[in-house]
Amino acid sequence: MVEIRNIFVKIITNFMPVQSFRLSKSQNPWAEGSKLLGITLLIGFGIRITAEQCYLIPSTSMKPTLQIDDRLFVDKISYHISNPQRGDIVVFTPPEAVIQEEHSRDAYVKRVIGLPGEKVEVKNGIVYINDQPLTEHYIAEPPEYILEPAIVPPNAYLVLGDNRNRSYDSHAWGFISRDRVIGKAIVRFWPPYRVGGLYAETASTN
Repeated sequence: MVEIRNIFVKIITNFMPVQSFRLSKSQNPWAEGSKLLGITLLIGFGIRITAEQCYLIPSTSMKPTLQIDDRLFVDKISYHISNPQRGDIVVFTPPEAVIQEEHSRDAYVKRVIGLPGEKVEVKNGIVYINDQPLTEHYIAEPPEYILEPAIVPPNAYLVLGDNRNRSYDSHAWGFISRDRVIGKAIVRFWPPYRVGGLYAETASTN
């Protein structure tokens, strides 16, 4: 990040000499306005780089929402001022037990399903939140497994892949703690024909 900031400083320095910041009457208001706009865009781009990170989808666990080789921008700032919500697609560091089992610290991408304090359960192909069935339009197919009733602990979440029967997630290894969440997936920027925002899908109890 330091190298990126240094590059931006060099670009800005070359783009507008130091004396241009002095309070003097511009010889060409349009030129000065263009310079100011350019600087604003460069600074804004630099801030976005520090606030976001790119991730590559390596598996089918989030199909049909995310496909193999999709590339995402992940917002690492929002969850410092707000909490994950049901339906958010989050990137997180898996629990230590999973890291030891998989011999990898690679980040996971799943959807937030259960929130702190909620009772969660999976049976008969349906997710239940506080004993109410959850309506989900984004999954590949109903889950074929059973998740016994449990209360999501404070500062923790139940996260599941949209491809329920092909996802290694909370139904296999439990809840994730809040401090392991890296950020929220907000935009798919590759491939070009799938570019678009990743808005939280509506998941409602009946």
